[in-house]
Amino acid sequence: MSALPELKESTLAVDGRVATLTFQRDEIRNALTGSQLVPDFVGTCEWANRSGDVSVLIVTGAGSAFSAGGNIKNMRERHAAPVAEIQRNYRRGIQQIPLALDALEIPVIAAVNGPAIGAGCDLALMCDIRIASTQAQFGETFVNLGIIPGDGGSWFLTRAVGYQRAAEMTFTGRIVKAAEAKEIGLALEVVEPAELLPRAAELAQKIAAKPPQALRLAKRLLQAASRTELAPYLDLCAAFQAVCHKSEDHAEALTAFFEKRSGNFTGR
Repeated sequence: MSALPELKESTLAVDGRVATLTFQRDEIRNALTGSQLVPDFVGTCEWANRSGDVSVLIVTGAGSAFSAGGNIKNMRERHAAPVAEIQRNYRRGIQQIPLALDALEIPVIAAVNGPAIGAGCDLALMCDIRIASTQAQFGETFVNLGIIPGDGGSWFLTRAVGYQRAAEMTFTGRIVKAAEAKEIGLALEVVEPAELLPRAAELAQKIAAKPPQALRLAKRLLQAASRTELAPYLDLCAAFQAVCHKSEDHAEALTAFFEKRSGNFTGR
């Protein structure tokens, strides 16, 4: 396994083929700006792509919040900066998260332990699967502060809940509690707080038990599905399928199926 990345304000634990990244800035409710959480997150994604021994990443927050998004205290300082500097800071800062996640080759599960507000809500939306605690809340609250989702959150929100629901959440800036989040598709499941990480880990281990190469290719196909016309998409499917058919893991999966046992996959 590749050496773990050096993180400043997060912790990274690895159990088998599952890695869990935990934000450790509870005193600022794991705000993504005004902290080192963005470089920690980006570094973890880069590490996961290099490591062939990891198949799933879980993201969660320590303390009461998943992430409060932007640090509101820092927004006053930003208000005085020139427009070009603000634009540059977004590109070099918070926008590195969606770019890192778009490039991430393995599935990501957000274990939303508490409020996911603003950019914190968007971070959860950027993950493949969201498991929410009953204490979780989601809010696309930018308009309440006279700003917009500068991290690209609208792109992800419309894909998660559809345009009309995304418009209602964005234009009102209201908070969506856990039960409604599941109802409208923001969360896959809602569990009690004590069950959140065990449930996320259970799902992650189930995914991680699958052939690693096939998982990474399957994720790329899911990402491409909403961006590619059908004919080139089918070409991509054929190319990826040919790679899978020639893999050792495919041969092992077939053998395991006929022998009625679990497969022993190596990523080759």
